[in-house]
Parts: sequence; C-alpha cells; structure tokens
Amino acid sequence: MKERGEGSIITATATLDRKTHLERSAFKAQRPTAPQGRLPAVPAAVAAIPAADTRIHPLIRLIEVLVASVVLIATAPLMLVIAVIIRVGTPGPALFRQKRLGLNGQWFDFVKFRTLYHDARTRFPHLYAYDYDDSELQELKFKVPNDPRVTPQGEWLRRSTLDELPNFWSVLKGDMALVGPRPEIPEMLPYYRGEMLEKLSVRPGITGAAQVSGRGRLGFYETVELDVQYVRQRSLGLDLKILLKTVRVCLFGDGAF
Repeated sequence: MKERGEGSIITATATLDRKTHLERSAFKAQRPTAPQGRLPAVPAAVAAIPAADTRIHPLIRLIEVLVASVVLIATAPLMLVIAVIIRVGTPGPALFRQKRLGLNGQWFDFVKFRTLYHDARTRFPHLYAYDYDDSELQELKFKVPNDPRVTPQGEWLRRSTLDELPNFWSVLKGDMALVGPRPEIPEMLPYYRGEMLEKLSVRPGITGAAQVSGRGRLGFYETVELDVQYVRQRSLGLDLKILLKTVRVCLFGDGAF
C-alpha cells in the first residue's frame, strides 16, 4: 500500500534538531536510478543495510509489552465493532495482512484493519506496479486523496488512524516498536541506496518522525530523510517527544487520508 504525500522539505517539517539535519545535496546523491521493468531480487540490498545492535533494552521492551497489552485489551470492544463494520460494508476480511520489512530488512507479517477493496490489486493493477523512474520517485506520494481503492469505511478509519490499532499486536510480538520508521513494503527496497538503507537498520514503529512531521503530505524521499535522521538521533527522550506529538496529530487528523 502507499503512504506519503506533499510537504515542505526536511528543514521545514522535521521535529529533530536542525543542527544535525542531513545535507540535502548529500542525500540526493544517494538517490538511485529506478530499475526498469519488473522488480529485481533484493538480497544484495538487504546485505547492504548497515549493521545494527539488535539487542533491545529490557526496560524499553517492558514498556512496549505493557503499552501494547493495555491498548489491545482496552480497545478490544472497539476493534470488534470496527471488524463488523468492515465485514458488513464491503466483501472481504476485516484484517489486512502484508509482508513488510522489519529490523535489518527481514520480512514480518504486518496486520491492520482493511481499508481498501479486497480486489483492489485486480481492479487497479497499475497502482501496484512499483516501477518508477527517478523523476517519478521525486514526486512519489503513497497516500493520496480520493484513492479509488479506499472503501467508504476505510476513509474514516484512515482519517481517525483506527485502522492501525492491530499494529500493537506486532509490537507485542517484538516485530515493531512504539516509535520508529513506518515499515516499508519489499517492493520499494530496490529504490533504497547508500545512507537511505539506515532506515532499515532499526525496528519499524507504529509512529515515527515522519508521522508527526507531515505524514501523508510527505513524499518518498522526504519520508526517508526524516526516518534516517531519526535513526541517527534516536533516544528515549526523542521517542517520548514523538509519542506526545502523535497524540496531537491523531486527534486533529493531520496528514491522514
């Protein structure tokens, strides 16, 4: 699925320290020329991901488990209602499952509430080609208003961000963190080069720097820049700051569509 949009450049949208922003010209130099035709195999790209310490601090993991457990239990009745609304609204399952890239590029099973028509890939195959040239990548926005694939129920689920509630199951399992870059789809991995791959050296998160700095209005490269910067600066204090900003973003639906 797709999830970025228009927005100001990193210097205008980032919530991180301006003194440590990535140099725009240096980052642009890492931008690859998009592969032509069908997507190639990606083991080489995975191998190029910078090595990272995969150990999780016990306190951080304890907080993640406690928060995820509380959210899943507290919202269980709400999630049941949402599941019924989705099933009654359009044909197909209530949950959407997809392979995503986790820590160090390893695949994991990503789950959220379904917001698209179950046969969207068949009805709109051109939206799943993931075949971009460099100019298209520079303009690429994964979430766009009036997406024909989105169901009527999916529209309000996306605006309210309630479609992401099942993500907490991935946090409970340890595949995701509370804060980190949003998990990328494997089809986009061939477009990552150089320092862009740093984004994949940490666990993906339910929320992250890009989600509180423009979210759906950001483009592909803008999102990756923010994510790489987060990886380089991440700390417990920064995570808490992002979590607090996430509450405001969700309440006002900033960048959600």
